Amino acid sequence: MNLNKMLKQAQKMQADATKMQAELAQKTVTASVGGGKVTVMATGAGDVVSIKIAREVVDPEDVELLEDLVLSGVKQAIDEGKKMAESEMGKLTAGLGGMGLPGMGF
Repeated sequence: MNLNKMLKQAQKMQADATKMQAELAQKTVTASVGGGKVTVMATGAGDVVSIKIAREVVDPEDVELLEDLVLSGVKQAIDEGKKMAESEMGKLTAGLGGMGLPGMGF
């Protein structure tokens, strides 16, 4: 493969990756914990955009339960967003096996 062609492919991949990151910032995932009592929505970029809490889990005598549910929901939503991002970026890099770039897993 000539160097010019390889550079063009790398530039295209960079542009595609930038576009994919912008798209992932618009896509959302939702995680529910505690039997649906806490629901967290996050983007593919890892930003939490909303948290919904059912009234019945708001107990002033058991704040730790609510804290645990919120933390668990946030972690799960971020993990789901990361999985979605990895899957989408994997599609982008799937055709690069012939470039022979070291350290890229090709």
